[in-house]
Amino acid sequence: MKHQHIQLNGFLQGVGFRPFVYRLAEQYQQKGWVANTSFGISLHIEGTPDLQQKFLAELNNNLPPFAQIKSLTSESLPLENFPQFTIKASQFDDQTSLFVLPDIATCPECVAELFNSASRYYQYPLISCCQCGPRYSIMRRQPYDRARTTMSYYPLCTACQQDFSHPENRRFHAQTIACSECGPVLQWMDAQGQELATKEQALAACIKQLHAGKIVAVKGIGGYQLLVNAQDEVAVARLRRKKMRPAKPFALLATDLVMVKSLCLVSEQEKQALQSAMAPIVLLKKHAFIKQYQAVAPSSHLLGVMLPSSGLQHLIMREFAQPLVATSANRAGAPICTDDQQALEALANIADYYLLHDRVILRALDDSIVRVIANKPRVLRRARGYAPLPIALTIESNTLALGGHLKSSWALSYQGYVLLSQYLGDMQSLANQEHFKQSLIDAQDFYAVSAKQLIHDQHPDYFTSHYAGQSALPSLAVQHHHAHALSCMAEHQLKPPVLAVTWDGTGLGEDYSSWGGEFFLIKAQSIEHFAHIKPLLLAGGDKANKEPRRVAIAILYELFGEQWQTEVKDLACLRAFTANELQVLAMVLKNKLNTPQSSSMGRLFDAVASLLNLCQINAYEGQAAACLEAIASLSRTDKIYTYSFISRQPIIIDWQEMFLQILTDLPVLSAALIAAKFHNTLADIILRIAQQVGEQQIVLSGGCFQNAILTEKVHQVLEDAGFQVYSHEQIPSNDAGLALGQLYYAHFYKNE
Repeated sequence: MKHQHIQLNGFLQGVGFRPFVYRLAEQYQQKGWVANTSFGISLHIEGTPDLQQKFLAELNNNLPPFAQIKSLTSESLPLENFPQFTIKASQFDDQTSLFVLPDIATCPECVAELFNSASRYYQYPLISCCQCGPRYSIMRRQPYDRARTTMSYYPLCTACQQDFSHPENRRFHAQTIACSECGPVLQWMDAQGQELATKEQALAACIKQLHAGKIVAVKGIGGYQLLVNAQDEVAVARLRRKKMRPAKPFALLATDLVMVKSLCLVSEQEKQALQSAMAPIVLLKKHAFIKQYQAVAPSSHLLGVMLPSSGLQHLIMREFAQPLVATSANRAGAPICTDDQQALEALANIADYYLLHDRVILRALDDSIVRVIANKPRVLRRARGYAPLPIALTIESNTLALGGHLKSSWALSYQGYVLLSQYLGDMQSLANQEHFKQSLIDAQDFYAVSAKQLIHDQHPDYFTSHYAGQSALPSLAVQHHHAHALSCMAEHQLKPPVLAVTWDGTGLGEDYSSWGGEFFLIKAQSIEHFAHIKPLLLAGGDKANKEPRRVAIAILYELFGEQWQTEVKDLACLRAFTANELQVLAMVLKNKLNTPQSSSMGRLFDAVASLLNLCQINAYEGQAAACLEAIASLSRTDKIYTYSFISRQPIIIDWQEMFLQILTDLPVLSAALIAAKFHNTLADIILRIAQQVGEQQIVLSGGCFQNAILTEKVHQVLEDAGFQVYSHEQIPSNDAGLALGQLYYAHFYKNE
């Protein structure tokens, strides 16, 4: 007989790992015990060496779903002659584990029970087991046990206790186990917070009011959602008006894959993303024959669709049986509502009714967003289902990167990993800024980690820069596009030398102008600004970032000088202004009044979209670029526009020839063909710069690479030419990935 003490760390809590070990011990005749610890799992086994080897082989090779062992240490100890194998109460120590599971979508077995009238869990909306249910959103402390979650308020009934205690049951030691007898209960309330119904009657009332076109706030896993009938254009328009969201696409909640396929084209990778345990919103190309849902996603060739991720969503969709708009329940510029009283107050002028349960949500987690690009799923918004999964990266510990200003998330390095926060929104409102600060306090407490250094964007006016400036900790400012480049490198564990292409809407450059169309040669000791697009004037300053028509006018001025109004006529961008407004713009451009320069690739997308009359004023960030991608998807061509390089250091990519040709094409070619040629030209520019640099490793980062047509064309032309191309997959290419890049930058260049 031999006694072994085994310490394990990894994704081992909240996945049914202890019940799995218990059954293995029974199978291979091992005595001893297993327990959760703050660090991971502590395991003692006594048995014959040959059976212990089989036990350990099974332990490593046949783990439960979602379980991963990241480290395993073993030591031999004197025999203790354990009488049997048991699951012990959790043990506490000074360490914490980084491997905390995100919230997991309802598993197929629970869904089957949900609709099985013979099951005890029939139609129980908060159904869960060892393989599914809330995790991160309800955990107060580590280790993961019911007593340290918000389920601690619900003592188990006799039947649930039996399921919890039986080794052969799927809910053996399932910490979120509950049923209609002992668990949280549904409530149906009116807009004043008056309870109108509970349990099954609450669900029935919700379905009835959704059919009546009402807006219902539903409490989900990581926060509230607003639901409305997607086929009721009046109801959708009302939701837009109340939420002050005039044009930005809404997501759809579908019953099942059959419903999704009736709306959109679905590839195998998209199917897997939809049905994954993360259950994100997946951006899909809608069928050409689908004429409805224009109010849901105006002017878009994509629909954001998700499948139910909780028992409550499954019940709603099975009964309603039509697509529902499902959008975050919050006021513009504020975080998603999680608290019941907060929701009643914040959504008072938006929601008609509330369907809630009394399980407390500790952490706000929006729905994640995924898009399949170049045959790989790409995370565009990292939240429920993905956060707080750590990222392996061996850099100095206890450094906190604060990210940027839009699509914020922070990143904290610790013990060879990086904790990347969930999506926290734009830092333009006091509410989101407070949410950001509270998430930092919560994480450092939850993981028992304290930051020793702060990193932030070099833009002095960002909230995160002010936060760093007000701290007593040492801080480092990192240029916006350097962080983008290093973010992609960090995700793929790349080291210099690398050629980085960072294209986005805006970011403060090293010369304090607006950048966004940059190429960097990243070396071991330095970052060389190798090339960028020719700067253009932003007529009206920040207004031009929101009005593509202003960018188009500035380009006309660049092409034709003060004669621009006589050289071109009847263009959409001209018709978008009154005669008086055009006179003012002419004076502004002539005298360079409030016309800062920008090398932003995002602004070039805006200009082309304006010339094609696809979008003159952005109702939401990136609208013009999305419209341009949508129209380009309708054409197939290999043709490109001509352009030139101005041989300077850095190289300047001159777009003037391209826009002269676009103006020539406007009367004779379709908008789709012009848009496709524009995308092809951008890919060709990247190829030619890459050939001049000669570096084999190329990374693509920045919000422009959320564009599938652009990213796929760039991958194609570079890979055909023999380059190794890396783009974002698990980390967003937009500003939500900046914090990771800031950490990696500090690792290489902290002494620069």
